[in-house]
Amino acid sequence: MNEKYRSHYLGSLNSKQIDQTVTVSGWIKKKRNLGELIFVDLRDAKGYAQIIFTKDNLENYELINSLQTESVITVVGQVNARKEINSKIPSGEIEILATNLTLINMSKTSPMIIDDQTDALEDTRLKYRYLDLRRNPVIDKLRMRHKISLKIRTYLDSQDFIEIETPMLTKATPEGARDFLVPSRLNNKKFYALPQSPQIYKNLLMVGGVEKYYQIVKCFRDEDLRADRQPEFTQLDLEASFFEEKDVQILMEQLFIEMMSEIKGIDIPSDFASLTYNQAMNNYGLDKPDIRFDLQLNDLTNLFSNSDFKVFTESKTIKAIVLKDLADSYSRKTILELEEVVKKHNAKGLAWFKYTDNQLSGGISKFILEDEITKLETTLKLENNDLVLIIADEWDITCNALGNLRNYLGKKHQMYNQDEFKFVWINDWPLFEYDEEFKRYIAMHHPFTMPQNNKFEDDYLQTKARAYDLVLNGYEIGGGSVRINDRAIQQKMFELLGMDQAEIDSKFSFYLDAYEYGAPVHAGIAFGLDRIAMILSGGESIRDVIAFPKNASAKEVMMDSPTEVSSSQLKELGIKLD
Repeated sequence: MNEKYRSHYLGSLNSKQIDQTVTVSGWIKKKRNLGELIFVDLRDAKGYAQIIFTKDNLENYELINSLQTESVITVVGQVNARKEINSKIPSGEIEILATNLTLINMSKTSPMIIDDQTDALEDTRLKYRYLDLRRNPVIDKLRMRHKISLKIRTYLDSQDFIEIETPMLTKATPEGARDFLVPSRLNNKKFYALPQSPQIYKNLLMVGGVEKYYQIVKCFRDEDLRADRQPEFTQLDLEASFFEEKDVQILMEQLFIEMMSEIKGIDIPSDFASLTYNQAMNNYGLDKPDIRFDLQLNDLTNLFSNSDFKVFTESKTIKAIVLKDLADSYSRKTILELEEVVKKHNAKGLAWFKYTDNQLSGGISKFILEDEITKLETTLKLENNDLVLIIADEWDITCNALGNLRNYLGKKHQMYNQDEFKFVWINDWPLFEYDEEFKRYIAMHHPFTMPQNNKFEDDYLQTKARAYDLVLNGYEIGGGSVRINDRAIQQKMFELLGMDQAEIDSKFSFYLDAYEYGAPVHAGIAFGLDRIAMILSGGESIRDVIAFPKNASAKEVMMDSPTEVSSSQLKELGIKLD
């Protein structure tokens, strides 16, 4: 600590320092001018304390009188007991009577309120991010992120993992999103790609005999943004040889048990919940279910197999959720608001009815047959004042729309404790999904995931993957798999994803060759560090836990990037803009 500027942090001062002379430095948070007496709340990285400036005790009194808030100063003074204790802050028992003042840097008027609560719009906060960082809610989230990263490193070090950096300038390979491309001046008309993940490199580290690798690494994906996405993001990436699914899951469960205990002070159960992909979709509607509340989907497809209601007879899947004892809270107008929620997720509409006085009313009740009513009462365990909400469509649309409605209702009706944390593993994923637009298979996770039983089913869409995701409170925080370690299986995987031999050779010949020199069984996982920090710090967006994030349009408004570049730079790179 440089005694010229600081003998104590402001937030650490208390009654133990009374009668001591201290040196403190920081930013003027608040100033109250009472004529010959000026009160200043001075802030540093640890908190703030009250400083008193008087004409009798300070030669350059006029200097403090002229300073704007957010100016940076150094103060020498005596610590005194406060007459009126401020119990809201650690330094609330004391105040400092200033005897010397040094101006370090004068501030002009701030464009935003710098306090725990601010009315500044997000773009203003991002444009002046260096000011926003002075606010406790922002810096506290970055401190939380630091603690998470520190815990990850100490834990994995104790498990004999070694941190290894992999290249940032690499090769464009298909991993599920668009690549960010970087032109090479030295290799004209050729491009690097920024890594979507270090997947290929970490697989090759296993071939290289490293056995236990990890890194906290930047990754890049050129995709549409949402609250928990950024074009550049940070993940915990790890891989281990001679590991299978359960080995990875046990390793990660212990990490999160220790992390939640040390960072959040919360003891979580050692046996994490587990669902198959089909269970998650059928019961919760989403492959990242929030299991803090028990509003589950009910399948009514067979119940309505002989229905007279055309919407049901023309639909492959019919599912419902039941809002218990809430029917009287919903009018036709408020149910229409729920319909708008499901339409955002491609559902054509929302069917409904109420159950009151042992009978159905409203909505589609007039289309439901007597024998169907009896079956509904039993299947849905209907009770007085229940509201039943139904979607009928293709299986994936029905599940997804009703699952998102479930999340909406869970939040609206406060069906869970905001301070509760529930983890669940999602296993037995499909290896492929079919892309109707491009008429080909695409990998549900990535092209390096081993199929179950190390073989492909005759119906490729029925092939299960040796893959697993970890979900926390409705967010997928990590995904991993046992990797393909056999050249023939990897070759077949590439072919099923629509690559011809020329493309395979061009993009992956080095990779396939490596697998002919002794590749161990290996498995791994990658966690979104931004997302974990967001959840544990109570943020609404991963932008909250990134020091200098992009906005919803992928722009960095503080530096005004991306920007145009000069014609000379483009010429040097051999690029001509259309």
